[in-house]
Amino acid sequence: MKNKFNLYFLLAEFSGLAIAWIDSQPTWDDTGITVLLILLASTLFGFLTFIRPWLIALAVSLWIPLWAIMSTHNYGALLAFIPGFAGAYAGYFIKYLISKK
Repeated sequence: MKNKFNLYFLLAEFSGLAIAWIDSQPTWDDTGITVLLILLASTLFGFLTFIRPWLIALAVSLWIPLWAIMSTHNYGALLAFIPGFAGAYAGYFIKYLISKK
């Protein structure tokens, strides 16, 4: 179980990095799609891991605020944590409902 979590956590980090890379491109100006990608990735990994959804949320959504604060001092990017946590806990809750049956 721990090895499975480590694999999914690593994949969650890579997906968060990929989303942050896409978001940091100069031609990218679509916040809605970025938010949707964070929500979908965190929901998927929250569902797959079923433990520590807060850690999955951080793994996916940490990179955008980190990049924005370091490069442009944009603290409004901290709002990226909202879809990250919402998605991770939604995935966790969906898995809970499925496993409860």
